[in-house]
Formats: sequence, C-alpha cells, structure tokens
Amino acid sequence: MIWSNSLQNKFLARYVSLPNQNKIWTVTVSPELRDRTPLVMVHGFGGGVGLWILNMDSLSARRTLHTFDLLGFGRSSRPTFPRDPEGAEDEFVTSIETWRETMGIPSMILLGHSLGGFLATSYSIKYPERVKHLILVDPWGFPLRPTDPSEIRAPPTWFKAVVSVLGRSNPLAVLRVAGPWGPGLVQRFRPDFKRKFADFFEDDTISEYIYHCNAQNPSGETAFKAMMESFGWARRPMLERIHLIRKDVPITMIYGANTWIDTSTGKKVKMQRPDSYVRDMEIEGASHHVYADQPHIFNSVVEEICDSVD
Repeated sequence: MIWSNSLQNKFLARYVSLPNQNKIWTVTVSPELRDRTPLVMVHGFGGGVGLWILNMDSLSARRTLHTFDLLGFGRSSRPTFPRDPEGAEDEFVTSIETWRETMGIPSMILLGHSLGGFLATSYSIKYPERVKHLILVDPWGFPLRPTDPSEIRAPPTWFKAVVSVLGRSNPLAVLRVAGPWGPGLVQRFRPDFKRKFADFFEDDTISEYIYHCNAQNPSGETAFKAMMESFGWARRPMLERIHLIRKDVPITMIYGANTWIDTSTGKKVKMQRPDSYVRDMEIEGASHHVYADQPHIFNSVVEEICDSVD
C-alpha cells in the first residue's frame, strides 16, 4: 500500500464485501471523527485510492474521509459490466450506493474527480438525500460534443501518444500488452505524475502503482469505453441531466486553470440551476489533476466547503 508509510492520521484499509459478492477496496482515514459529515472521494479513470495521498491527511484532520477503488478499477472486483452506456453507468452508481449502505454512511460530502465527477453527479441525481454537498473536480463527460471541430479542445499529449501506438482498443490496453515494461511506459507517457508526487516518492513508486491499477482484466475500463463517445465526450452528457439533481443539493465545481477539460461547463451548470447553490472556480498552476498539481490550495478549498456543511 503506497500510502501506509505516508499517512500521519489513523487509517483503516480493507475490502468491503457487497451483497452481490463484489468487493470494494476502501481506505478510511480518521475513522474516530464521527461527529461530522464524512467526506467521500471518488477517483477518476485509471486511478485508485493511492492518488489521493497528497490530500488524505489534510482533509481528514477534522472529519472522517472515505475513499475507494471504483468497481472495475484498482484492487476492487472486476465484474462484467453492461455494454450499453446507460447500463454501465447504472452499474457504477449502484455499486457506490450499495457500498454506502454496507458502510453505514447516512449522508456524505461527495467529491469526484474526472470520471469520478461524472459518476458522483449521476449518483446525486438518483440519491440526492445522501449528498450534503457535491464537489466536482475537473469532471469528465459534461458538455455535448461540439458540431464545429474548431471548438473541440485537443486531448492531452499522452493520450494522443497512446492512441498512436495502439489505435482505438481499450484506452489502457497498451499497459497490459507491455507486460513487465508497463511501468516504464507509464513513466514515458506520464512523466508528470512522478513530479506531482515527488514530495512523497523519490523513485518510480507512483508509476508502478498506476500500472498495477490497470494491469488486470479491463473491467471498469471497458465500461468507460461504453460510456464515452470519444475520450473527451460522454455518450450521455451530464449537462443534459444535471438539472435533475434536487435543488437543495449545493454544487461546487473546481477546475485546473490549465486543464484540457471544458471549464465553461461551470457557468452552464449555473444557468441550468438558477435557484440552487452552484459555485465554479479555477485553481491557477493546475491542470486536470488539480488535487496533485496544487494540493495545498486544493485541500484548503475543499476544507472550506466541508466546514460550510458542518
């Protein structure tokens, strides 16, 4: 466990067994702080709980923090997902709700990054009574794909490199094809990750972690492929549905100022929810992985949001 020697606060790491026999790898930090609404953090595509290492201690200083590997990713079970976009999305959302029930969490501050933001929003549409505040960090899958090609933002360089190597099979298949050379490919395509986590890991630990998160059966990855039209776009864009979230659920959207995600989405969400609390903001010096690019600023912003809840 890459966080075990790094966390200062008390933590518990274990598998949470769901009634359908699937298991969700879960890390709970500061489990003793039960007097406040817990923060639940949902990682993005190809990630896992370990990528929150720069945030866990700060964000669990005054309340319990839960994070887990999404079904089909990391150390969680890898079932066969439905192949249609709605079915795949529902499978993710149902697993999150079943996990919540099993954990005995009455309500939560729900934070999702990238794909995790998309799923956290879908969850909030279906289970608004469980969400005290929805925090979306550079969320994927919100805007409709523009009809004018000139309006389409270029995907990140690393993604174009992967596509050039492997074509349009599952997005991370190149890592599995590479076998023992996989961690080296992570380092080659994403050298920025090593820099982001340099304060914690001087070696290739983070590259090894990302590789092992994605080296197994591509269960969640296949589900993501079913949900996407292309890497930057969802087949069921969330902007068409976010108005369905109950009006009393507050939403904060946090973007990296240098992200490849369309940051105008925040303003569009405000327009769709005129009678609700919606705040959008950008963090300077951050790209898509805001939480790792500017962890101190990110942690401060999220702590402020959490304190506004209780």
